[in-house]
Amino acid sequence: MTYTPSRGDLGDGAHEVLNSWLPEHIAPGSSDFEISDFSAPDAGYSGKTVFLTATWTDATGTRQEADLVLRMQAADHQLFTTPDAPRQAEIMQRLGGMAGIAVPEIMWIEHDPSVLGAPFYLMRRVTGRTPSDVPSWHKRGWTTELSPEQRGLLYDNAIQSLVALHRIDDPDVLEFLRADPATGATALDRYLDNLRKWFEWARADLVVGPETLARAFDVILTEAPATAREAVVWGDARVGNMSFADDMSVAALFDWETATTGPPEIDLGWWLMFEEFLCEAMGFSRPPGVLDSDETARRYVELGGRVDGDITYYKLVAAFVLSLINNRLAVLLARDGLDVEVAHSYPTTVVGLVDRYLTELNPGGSR
Repeated sequence: MTYTPSRGDLGDGAHEVLNSWLPEHIAPGSSDFEISDFSAPDAGYSGKTVFLTATWTDATGTRQEADLVLRMQAADHQLFTTPDAPRQAEIMQRLGGMAGIAVPEIMWIEHDPSVLGAPFYLMRRVTGRTPSDVPSWHKRGWTTELSPEQRGLLYDNAIQSLVALHRIDDPDVLEFLRADPATGATALDRYLDNLRKWFEWARADLVVGPETLARAFDVILTEAPATAREAVVWGDARVGNMSFADDMSVAALFDWETATTGPPEIDLGWWLMFEEFLCEAMGFSRPPGVLDSDETARRYVELGGRVDGDITYYKLVAAFVLSLINNRLAVLLARDGLDVEVAHSYPTTVVGLVDRYLTELNPGGSR
């Protein structure tokens, strides 16, 4: 579903603003600049996304065309404590060209909120298809029309991209992503300190499972493994944040809002949790060709990744984080008119996973 962006999306006159602003930024010296096909997906609360096509005549007289995506920081609500659209674009710029990592080409990063009302960036649109979250790609959509072999190839290529991301050891990339080193001795210490701040910010909006989440955070702190490992942490590592070409290769990795550094198991735990959230927690079975959690972890190691300790700890961390996000999302959805019971169903499912992982970490223990 698409719609013409209007007031509340990019603001009144956005088309005209972009038509006059874009030429000098992405096509200096051009003439006959036009934008068309202005549309937006009917989804997204962490930011606003608009698709557009720009055409112009360059200095040689050749007509040029570019399919673009504009991603703007949400100005009227927050899912995360510190939304920062320009940082996401800078991350993709830094990762671009690294072995095994496919990211969109960033065309421009705009920090000045006065242009459209909030910071934004422009990137070239990637040709490919992205598995859906709603409805779950395990049950509906184009992925269900693939053969088991094609699904298996898609899934394996996705895991390979995650392994490639965790192999990055460029000191400049790690420094850019690293949380304030003054807040902890290790990358995990810093990650957990930021998680504490996020939890404190989000507590007022915990409409589902506040007691469970408080108990989970205590366990996350007390059971934290002693590890000094530090790698790029995507923060939202999952199949639904990847675009796939027709040959099932990974065309692009998206959504870097929560990227940081830490043990790579943070990403793997998120991946495993999210697949369980979209599949078993919904009462579905993995479609043929898609590995279950144990098989996924084994394949990750076979492809060159490393898992230290009990991955359930990191699945608990992941479910805790998603519970914070989905509780906040439930508040925003209800505010915008969605039935409260439906809105609360999002955090209810993932808080159930939090409870399950707590039990797995401490079977038979006090609850």
